[in-house]
Amino acid sequence: VCVCFSPDGKRVVSGGDDKLVTVWDVETGAQVRALRGHTEIVHSVRFSPDGLRIVSGSADGLVKIWDAAIGAEVSVLRGHSGKVHSVGISPDGKRVVS
Repeated sequence: VCVCFSPDGKRVVSGGDDKLVTVWDVETGAQVRALRGHTEIVHSVRFSPDGLRIVSGSADGLVKIWDAAIGAEVSVLRGHSGKVHSVGISPDGKRVVS
């Protein structure tokens, strides 16, 4: 459903119907890791400008921030009354919008 390149172009992150945020190696096409935590379809994914974080938005109404290197959930942002269709990160990486 959604994809985004890492800033260095070496990874792609995707989200979809399987409720996963998946990181892929661009050169080999191999799955690097699958990030589990959303309970509904993942509509939007973004790498932070420094490539250290991944932000995901889902139909479960949550925005999640992940450590891109190890796949750990760093933070969960709540407050949406419905689905999260889009996420973004400021150029300095300090703010997330949804």
